[in-house]
Amino acid sequence: MNLIVTVSLECEVCKKRNYRFKINKDKKDKKLKLKKFCKYCKAHTMHVQVR
Repeated sequence: MNLIVTVSLECEVCKKRNYRFKINKDKKDKKLKLKKFCKYCKAHTMHVQVR
């Protein structure tokens, strides 16, 4: 059985939630951390996974 959940990515600078992803919790044990564009900061910043 696949355990697919929707998670949000939160900007580390302004703490806004900008992106949503669907991930398989069985295969992913670490938090997702990506460098993405934040439309509120108007810059590329690190985004971390939150629920």
